[in-house]
Amino acid sequence: MVSVNIGLVHYVLDHIYGTLLHRTKLGTPFFSKGWGGTKLDLLERMVKQLFPDAHCQNWPPTAVQPMWKTVWETNSSCLREGVFRTTCDERLIDALPPESHNARVAFLTPKNITPEKMSCVVHLAGTGDHTFERRLRLGGPLLKNNIATMVLESPYYGQRRPSMQRGAKLQCVSDLLLLGKATIDEARSLLYWLQNEAGYGKMGICGLSMGGVHAAMVGSLHPTPIATLPFLAPHSAVVPFCEGIYKYATAWDVLREDAAALTQDVTSLTEDAAQKTGVTIEQVTDRLRSVLSLTDVTRFPVPKNPQAVIFVGATDDGYIPRHSVMELQKAWPGSEVRWVTGGHVSSFFLHNDAFRKAIVDALDRL
Repeated sequence: MVSVNIGLVHYVLDHIYGTLLHRTKLGTPFFSKGWGGTKLDLLERMVKQLFPDAHCQNWPPTAVQPMWKTVWETNSSCLREGVFRTTCDERLIDALPPESHNARVAFLTPKNITPEKMSCVVHLAGTGDHTFERRLRLGGPLLKNNIATMVLESPYYGQRRPSMQRGAKLQCVSDLLLLGKATIDEARSLLYWLQNEAGYGKMGICGLSMGGVHAAMVGSLHPTPIATLPFLAPHSAVVPFCEGIYKYATAWDVLREDAAALTQDVTSLTEDAAQKTGVTIEQVTDRLRSVLSLTDVTRFPVPKNPQAVIFVGATDDGYIPRHSVMELQKAWPGSEVRWVTGGHVSSFFLHNDAFRKAIVDALDRL
């Protein structure tokens, strides 16, 4: 009889999936148009402002009044979709593609229960999650616990995706920071609306993978205790792009040529010319690592109630190593880490019940 290490199988499946999706070079890589020029300079300055001396910096956020339409309703529940103008700083709105200027949300609520007796969790998108469907499936069964679900469509995704972008492959490094900053601003405004306009009693923020990083940032910056639930999330975007599978999906040669062009103050250089300027892939990697370190959640303040923070990691994750998840808990004493058996990709499909239980438990701790 042959003994099979199930954990190794999940880990290998992550790498097979990553190979088919990224290493085959059949599709457009991440950052195929370079760093983003002056947009990146702007984003680096603005993202640094997310590390506040005072926990309540920039609060209250810009108010939103979504325009709602009912998608369907039953005797016990209702699904609405809403649209509102992004709550970003005007400088960021100018940097965002026009398609991303209007934010979209789906709002799934139980009926015949007043909001003050309910909870609501805002669900943020992971990489490649372009629709509401997956997150609504995650939140739907929580209706029986009187927990409503609000799903935010991220900039650059779904109907907010720029016409020249292929799938989830962002064209510039600056796009990744823009996506994150806009998502954080919009999520904070939605939480404020839920509390002050809709009157919800308890609130939470959650997300898987990239969405988990953004959820951790939002939970950190919120001025009052909320449930914070990063699922399958690294402590920083450095992990997947510089150390993990996404490094095989990154246009390193383009980034090197772009860096060389900036160094020489010319519009473009060939790869050979880039090599002659002395710009190496190692230097480009260090530069990307420096930029993406701005997303390091361990640099953010500890949330108001760290007991209501539950991280969920996968035991055999080929994208997010265990040490990255543990760095999050170390930075936020009092938080909890739970482990599900499997890899990054398989856990998206196999462990929704574990994610739901974490949501319920975190809200109960408020």
